[in-house]
Formats: sequence, structure tokens, C-alpha cells
Amino acid sequence: MHLVHKLFVVLIVVNIASAVFAISPAVESKKQDRPAQFFFTSHGRTGLWTEGQAQVRYLEWDKPNQVTWQTCLPFGDGRRIIVLSMEARRDGPGRPFEEYYTQTPTHLWLYNLADDSLEEICAKERIAPFITPALLLSDDRLLIQVVKDNVGQIFSVRLDGSDARAFTQAGEGLPYGLSLSPDRSRVAFHLASPQGYQVWTADIDGSNRICVAAQAGHLYFGTQWSPDGNWILYVDCTHETDPGHDWADVCIGKPDGSDHQVLTTGQAMWFAATYGSPRTRGGGSNVPAWTLDGKILFPQRSTDASLAWEYRIGKPDLDHFNRDYKPESARGGTRISLLDPATKSITPLTEFQESVWDFRACPTPDGKQILFCRASTGVAPAIWKMNSDGSHPQRITAGIADAGADHPRWVP
Repeated sequence: MHLVHKLFVVLIVVNIASAVFAISPAVESKKQDRPAQFFFTSHGRTGLWTEGQAQVRYLEWDKPNQVTWQTCLPFGDGRRIIVLSMEARRDGPGRPFEEYYTQTPTHLWLYNLADDSLEEICAKERIAPFITPALLLSDDRLLIQVVKDNVGQIFSVRLDGSDARAFTQAGEGLPYGLSLSPDRSRVAFHLASPQGYQVWTADIDGSNRICVAAQAGHLYFGTQWSPDGNWILYVDCTHETDPGHDWADVCIGKPDGSDHQVLTTGQAMWFAATYGSPRTRGGGSNVPAWTLDGKILFPQRSTDASLAWEYRIGKPDLDHFNRDYKPESARGGTRISLLDPATKSITPLTEFQESVWDFRACPTPDGKQILFCRASTGVAPAIWKMNSDGSHPQRITAGIADAGADHPRWVP
């Protein structure tokens, strides 16, 4: 697992789901008057689905030299969201990913759904060309991931980019997968350290750090606070026997570092999602998600599941995908399941189907519905919606020209 790649792909996905904000009654009343909406990605573009509208809208942001766009961190008002754009990638043939990818300039923007405006933020006092949004702490301050000279670090900055304060230190490892506690006083994250992938909590300024999970041979990944703030949710991949990081188990631990629990067995969760054909291939790490009532949504694999994209063990990683397409080897599939952390019981919400892969479950803010992705072997995913009990599943969109849609996230 290449650390810098996971910074860009996973960090964004995790934090959209886990940003928590106190919402005033007036704001909540206005939100109830709006139709449900969610963002998603398709071929480097951002789509916006709105309940009651026949067509998906693809947001058009006419800014010079920007090649890809992705929505990232929403504000509690449900109208504003931080967006990340990237210029043309600096890696490619003859330019190794690990050395050149983070030389790609990125830009952060504040997009307002109400008036369709887009304003660049974090442009003052930039620390490096490559920065990505990590966690929104307040209406005026956020954590950003900075990679400079191939070293990753988290900084706390104002929205304009000024007043940078180190949250982590250079050289201690690459921190990402950040989430904010419900009372907004603590941050959980995993640290890709020289000793392995570990889960930590800290105050919002990075102080008073506590280790939640760390063990040799175990890759602990992704964090999300439970709705009551009593637990941290993350996954455990036994990477020494699974170098492609295809599978993992679901875990929880107390924020004070006590009571680490492994809730599933046999690496039951689909972790490193890979999908599509050689023409439409894609992926990005899956992470589980809390429901409002304290249950856990995760993509559960069938016991015989085997992927079409086989990890190239011991071969040079030339494209940062590092897999061979072997659809003839694919079997089994995955389903969306609901896990009760108190009893460890599992309730399926979708069913196992041969060569069908369900993943990226994302509950609505009111808990009544769930978005998820579904991909058949060799086919790019479509986004589906179902009720919270798994009933009435319906296909929403397969993206631009039906060539794939991924990373759905509800607008708060």
C-alpha cells in the first residue's frame, strides 16, 4: 500500500462521512424544506443528484489548468462544501509515482450550492504545491494534509491558508483518515508510521495524543466516531498475508485507548475495492460507517470471494494500481451488511449474488435511506439507493455515459 496514494483517495472519502457539526434549529428548519441531495464522482467530474429532478447535474467549474475535481468537506449548513481540484499530474512514464505525484499542484475551493459560487481558499502562505483537505474543525479553521519533499504532515490553518500550526510532526509517519468527535474536542486518525498503521486520538491542536490500536502485522485504517462519541470505528487488515489489502475485519476501540474489539472474523470486509475492465478500472479503500442508532454498515464478502483484479506480488508498481486483470479468476461477491457491535450479529441488507460487488454504504443524515455502489465483475459501478432496512433498492446513476459512478456522499 503506497502511503501517499491513500492520502489522496481515502482521506477525502472518510472525512465527508464523518464531519460532525452542531446545527441550529433555524438551519435545521431550512434544511427540512430542501430536497435530498448527494454528490458523487464520475471520470474526474462531480455529479449532484437532487430528489425529484429527472437528470443528474454535473457541476461545471471553469478554472484554468484544473483537470479533476472532487467534493470533500461539507459545512453544517448543507449549502457550502470544500472542493479539491488538481492540475495535470506530474507523474507518468519515466516519472515514478512516489517521487512526482505530490509535485502536482492542488487547489482548495469553497463552493456554495445556494448561489453556485466558487471561491479559492487556502491560497495564502501555502506550505507546498500539494495540499488536500483533511478535516473541517469550524467555520473558519480546518486541518490540511501537506506533502512536501515526499514527507506528509497535518497542519491546522484558517480557511484562507494563514496561521498554519503543526498538528503532526514531519518524519513520524503519514497521518490521514481523520474524523472529528461529536463534541468537536478530539480528532481520531490513523498514522502510517515506521512501526506500522496505527489509530490515534488527539486534541484538535494535536496535543494529548492517545494510541487506540497498534500491533505488528496489523494495518489499522480509517476512523469514524460513534454517534454517542464513545467508540472509534476502524478496520484491521493482516497485510503480511494479504499484500494487496483486499480484505479486513471491522474493529472498534475506546477513544481513551482501552477495549480494542475485533467485531468480525476471517477478514470479512472488502477493503481495497477494485472494479471495472482495463478501460474503466478504478477503486479506493472501503471503510465502514456508523448508523444513527449505533450499528455499523460494511461490505461483507462471501466466503469464496476472489477478485478479478489480482495484486502483482513482488512486481514493480509502475502505475500505482499494480494489478493484473483476470476475470476468469473472479468468484463470489459482496453485500451490504449491518453489524451490531454489542452482539456482533450481522444482518444482510443486500444479498450475495455471483460476481456482484456491493460497497461504499453511506446512510442519509436522517438515517432513513442508504446509498451504496454496485459493480458486476468487469463493469464500472453504479450508485444505488435503498431504505435503511434494505427494502426498495433502486439504481440511481452509472455516471457519465454509463461509464461509472463512485464515492456517493449525502449533502447534510
